[in-house]
Amino acid sequence: MVGCAADERPFDCDRRAILALQGEFQVTFNFYETVILKPGYTRKGPKHSGAFEKVVLIEDSGKKLSFQHLLVNSSGEEIKHWRQDWVYESLKNWSYVGDQRFEQQTKTPEEIAGTWTQLVYEVSDAPRYTGTGKWNHKYGVSTWTSDRTWRPLPRREYTTRDDYQLINAENRHTITPQGWTLEQDNTKVIRTSDQKDTVLVREFGFNEYRRISGYDFSAAMDYWQATAPFWAEVRTHWSDELAKGSTVLAFPTGDNQLIDGLFKLAEDYKQQPDLRTHQSKLDALFKRFVKTESKTSK
Repeated sequence: MVGCAADERPFDCDRRAILALQGEFQVTFNFYETVILKPGYTRKGPKHSGAFEKVVLIEDSGKKLSFQHLLVNSSGEEIKHWRQDWVYESLKNWSYVGDQRFEQQTKTPEEIAGTWTQLVYEVSDAPRYTGTGKWNHKYGVSTWTSDRTWRPLPRREYTTRDDYQLINAENRHTITPQGWTLEQDNTKVIRTSDQKDTVLVREFGFNEYRRISGYDFSAAMDYWQATAPFWAEVRTHWSDELAKGSTVLAFPTGDNQLIDGLFKLAEDYKQQPDLRTHQSKLDALFKRFVKTESKTSK
């Protein structure tokens, strides 16, 4: 069932829409620069890519749902991909503010009444961006639209350019007869060392998750089942760090040392599945690459 029946609670309709994000999909990623906002800028060409993804529900506590994306690329390589959490009426959560920094944001009950906050995480389970909004089930179509928030550069950008530092974005998720879509209204922003912002160009992103059957995700699922307890411990580490207030990733955007270190430990865990054996190395990685600052720190 899609949309929301007249006798249903909106909360239940919202949950059904969010739960529809799980499953097996063929995915296309498309990004188009549109409106030039800075004089002299030359619009870059569109970017297109694709993959197969299995989206697995890893937590459902009623008012919080968490999904792990497992990707298989064109060469058949399986990758633990991004993660998304959905939290109902979230009073407090981390938010990206720029310069590899994440801070706790607090809202009032009135501000978040009826809303869901989506929290998006990197392949390393490091935080990436958040957005808060309401699901709309009008005309039998379920769509969630976020507020505008900051996010760091995605891999498709930081691997090829360094002429801007931030994206200011609004997301729209829609549950469709074929699966679901993610539309992104992005503005690319130059931020100087004195915290002055200059808008560069707007970008439209369209990611489509088309539901499929019969694709072989067994290698991805084998990896996930073999390493899930390790990644659960990684998520606990991140939760502990982010709860402290102002969290800084102590490496530049695009530096993969933390990612490589965590995935190496995940492989070690596959060979010796005892968290105690790997705890000291995991602690050392977080101590090296994740810093916590007080509100008065510069």
